[in-house]
Amino acid sequence: MKPVLAILLFASLFFIQCSKDTTTPQTKDNTTTQKKDSTVTQTKESQTKMTPVQALQMLKDGNSRFVAGKELDRNLMQQVKQTSKGQYPYAVVLSCIDSRASSELIFDQGMGDIFNARIAGNIVDEDALGGMEFSCKVMGAKLIVVLGHTSCGAIKGACDKVELGNLTSLLKKIEPVVASVKSEGDRSSKNDVFVEEVSKENVMYGMKEIKERSAVLKEMIDKGEIIMVGGMYDVETGKVIFYEK
Repeated sequence: MKPVLAILLFASLFFIQCSKDTTTPQTKDNTTTQKKDSTVTQTKESQTKMTPVQALQMLKDGNSRFVAGKELDRNLMQQVKQTSKGQYPYAVVLSCIDSRASSELIFDQGMGDIFNARIAGNIVDEDALGGMEFSCKVMGAKLIVVLGHTSCGAIKGACDKVELGNLTSLLKKIEPVVASVKSEGDRSSKNDVFVEEVSKENVMYGMKEIKERSAVLKEMIDKGEIIMVGGMYDVETGKVIFYEK
């Protein structure tokens, strides 16, 4: 009798352990599935229904997730397939080429969510304007963000009047912004406060340039079809501060 009881006891313990082993991974898989299902690949319908204000909130929420380390668990290869026949981004971001300031990452965006026009110093030229006009008028984006960042090398170069090949002409486009910032102290890249003041003013100047140099975008802004905001990404904290007025 005792051997029989021992066998039954062992079988019971084995069954219980097996049940635990199968239950835990299933719960984890379900959680992962829910996280992935919570991400949405933009469609024509979702883009059309989205308002400019909602588009801005999407970026704000994305940056909050990025700062908190709670980025959405996307299946990027699935999004590659879903966007292979068409794209419906809801925003276009004009930002700097700085390797620390990728808009898709700092706003926690997936494939097909945003257009990202990148150029040193996030300057506005006719090529960038053409890209933004395409993004909004042709492709249906609802939001323009002119995004600067702290400790910008292009801004520092403009403050110091650096000359180097083709970089010289690019930095000269920022020099009027440098001149417009009032400061009685050191006006070189050694003055961090001055550099950040120029960076913010450069964003404001870029927004002004877009309205003045693009009749297409100005008309869309005036009609409320799109909105335009500025922003500053902090390379130390990961947080974006928006300039909405």
